[in-house]
Amino acid sequence: MKALHVITGLGVGGAEQQLRLLLRHLPVDCDVVTLTNPGSVADGLVADGVRVVHLGMAGNRDLAALPRLVDVIRSGRYDLVHTHLYRACVYGRLAARLAGVRGIVATEHSLGDSQMEGRPLTAGVRALYLASERLGRATVAVSPTVAERLRRWGVPAPRIEVVPNGIDLTRFRFDPVARHRTRERLGLPEGAYVVGGIGRLAPGKRFGDLIDALAQLPDDYWLLLVGGGPEEHTLRRTAHEAGVADRVLFTGERPYVPDGTPGPDLPSLTSAMDLLASPCPEEAFGLAVVEGLAAGLPVRYVSCPAVEDLPPDSAGGARRVPGGADSFARALAEARALGPQDRTPPAAAHHYDITRSAAQLMDVYAATVPSATPSPSPSPQGVPSS
Repeated sequence: MKALHVITGLGVGGAEQQLRLLLRHLPVDCDVVTLTNPGSVADGLVADGVRVVHLGMAGNRDLAALPRLVDVIRSGRYDLVHTHLYRACVYGRLAARLAGVRGIVATEHSLGDSQMEGRPLTAGVRALYLASERLGRATVAVSPTVAERLRRWGVPAPRIEVVPNGIDLTRFRFDPVARHRTRERLGLPEGAYVVGGIGRLAPGKRFGDLIDALAQLPDDYWLLLVGGGPEEHTLRRTAHEAGVADRVLFTGERPYVPDGTPGPDLPSLTSAMDLLASPCPEEAFGLAVVEGLAAGLPVRYVSCPAVEDLPPDSAGGARRVPGGADSFARALAEARALGPQDRTPPAAAHHYDITRSAAQLMDVYAATVPSATPSPSPSPQGVPSS
């Protein structure tokens, strides 16, 4: 089987890193097209031996990109086209049909109740999404919660398949040596209680709530924010105005798949944390929470379908909080009062092992392209082109 993955961009983000991790475990010959922003994940894919094509799309209405994408699909003679993120799903499904490919799968990574990929949902967005969805064979939801949202939107239930995001459990296993080394490297004082936040620094993630909560807690509480994004300057100003700028550390983007990025990677940073906090009120999956659980961290979250869709006893150490600075301040103090936690991952983390997700996705592929067979292993594909 030969597949083309079409994604809107390849900067560091949950969907983008998930695609790279997934391709390492799929027994399929895969290429990738990014519509915009090749970014650091594109470099990582190339290092893995995946061919990456940058389409150079100028904006949402750059219709000239459509025939270029059709040409890429035709020349590649793909059995299947798999699209990721809204813009890529709209253009990619149409281009695949025009190129004569009928095996079309899309993954819905970021559908919330009121937003998609951080942007408000509108009637126009929904109409365009549903029109393009009919061009495909299957839509993959990253959680049962997202599957239910798709059904409410009007996607027929038989076309929806649930394949959760996955993580590399081995990479996230707690490492006491990495904990000591990383805390020392970050300049954290001995005995500091480190609260971590992981994700894109955008308004919808509500990391400002953690900064305001930090201001209500003793001076030995620290906040470690892992990620980059448009709100970093605002969050730095918030920390300064709250008088806690010296206790808030910004690491920037930290991919967890090894790619030579300078500085500690994400698993090293989760080893350095004492608790993972997720203040976002509307998640499609909650990958950061699962990463925290895989590192054996206690977790406090506002929204996390990845936990809420599982039996209650499968995610020991994870607790839901109402949201807002006051509730997080109380929750963090109460969690610390429980004392040091066992850093063994709970059952929920094992449920989301990437190998399990890859096997489930292969079942979707087989149902979509029944005449195709998996490749023995992904083969090197060369270098990016433009």
